[in-house]
Amino acid sequence: MRSAQELERSVKGMLPWTQLTGVEKAVEMLHDAFQKGLHIVVVGDFDADGATSTALSVLALRALGYGNVSYLVPNRFEDGYGLSPEVVDQAHARGAQMIMTVDNGISSHAGVDHAHALGIPVLVTDHHLPGRDAAGGGSYR
Repeated sequence: MRSAQELERSVKGMLPWTQLTGVEKAVEMLHDAFQKGLHIVVVGDFDADGATSTALSVLALRALGYGNVSYLVPNRFEDGYGLSPEVVDQAHARGAQMIMTVDNGISSHAGVDHAHALGIPVLVTDHHLPGRDAAGGGSYR
């Protein structure tokens, strides 16, 4: 923490939506998934912010009318961290037609590439910073 302002929890303390990289494309992807009735698998993480964001994302999507949403919280000791190719295979086996990551995925180049090879679009939502370019090169398909 650098200042008391960082503790602000009201709406006025949030970043403007325009500062969220790729947010317009993310909205397009979610709208398209809704229109087509795609099965979205939310891929989270088992730590506190990962579990919370997984639950919140699934509940929010369902509240918005997405009837075909499930989640997957991989075992990072068996599958590695983030959206690994093994995790993509698990989501694919569950019938994923779109993967939405929460709290992971920003550096998961191999997993995003594997999902794309299977024809599964990936929407990465992650508060971490990429070690190099963001997975997918900033494109979401």
